[in-house]
Amino acid sequence: MRVLGARRPESGEDDEDAGYQRTRPLPRRSWRRRLAFTLAKVLAVVIALLLAATALLYFLTPSAGQATALAAAQAREHHIAYPGPPVPAYFAQALVATEDHRFNTDPGVDPLALARVVVSWVIGRRDQGGSTIDQQLAKNLYTGGHSGFTQVLEQLAMAVKLNQTYTRPQILRMYAEIAYYGHGYYGLAAASCGYFGRPADQLTLVQAAMLAGVVNAPTYDDPLVYPRQARTRLVHVIGRMAAVGYLTNAQETAALNAPLDLSAVRGCP
Repeated sequence: MRVLGARRPESGEDDEDAGYQRTRPLPRRSWRRRLAFTLAKVLAVVIALLLAATALLYFLTPSAGQATALAAAQAREHHIAYPGPPVPAYFAQALVATEDHRFNTDPGVDPLALARVVVSWVIGRRDQGGSTIDQQLAKNLYTGGHSGFTQVLEQLAMAVKLNQTYTRPQILRMYAEIAYYGHGYYGLAAASCGYFGRPADQLTLVQAAMLAGVVNAPTYDDPLVYPRQARTRLVHVIGRMAAVGYLTNAQETAALNAPLDLSAVRGCP
């Protein structure tokens, strides 16, 4: 702003000599900081809306007490016995390590994984890694395997209810018995007999890890149809078991070198 009465500088004359004083531009906040702040606000709003919608659905969704009846109905539809045998330790460890490593401590949903998925939605990427085992069970039992926006909210609410109603072994047992393992096998008992010709309680570490890994993409990771893809998935599962502490380095190496021993005859003796 020019001082009243001050003359304009002559050509070649410095502004300060003529009574003008230069001012420095105000510092600008970097665009990265502004973007991060905006994303944080959007993320907070989205999470708040999700929590509010989930809380509402918690009161509108069915009782988790129906889960065992729904699992039994699916078992009858697939002509398998329910309840099946207890889940073997190797299978449980492989499933938890690969699908939901905070399974034993989370409340049915994983807040950290959920936040990561929300961020992915906001920035336009797809991240399907936020579903806990409880959510996957809710998806199969209550929403027919569908994952639209409203179905995801319902799965969140039902996952919390399942967590509050059943023990961890009960959740794993229901999950194992209604999961699809590829090649037409529904339920852990049928898959164990179909792929390896032995009951589930006799599975080796590597066999249990293969079955735990195949549920993520049962058609693509079918070891009888796509052995290379199935091997890649198996290596990932065993690596996850070592990463979370279920296997030592020596056990990991031994498992990776152990034979899978797929059975030439389908079914248990």
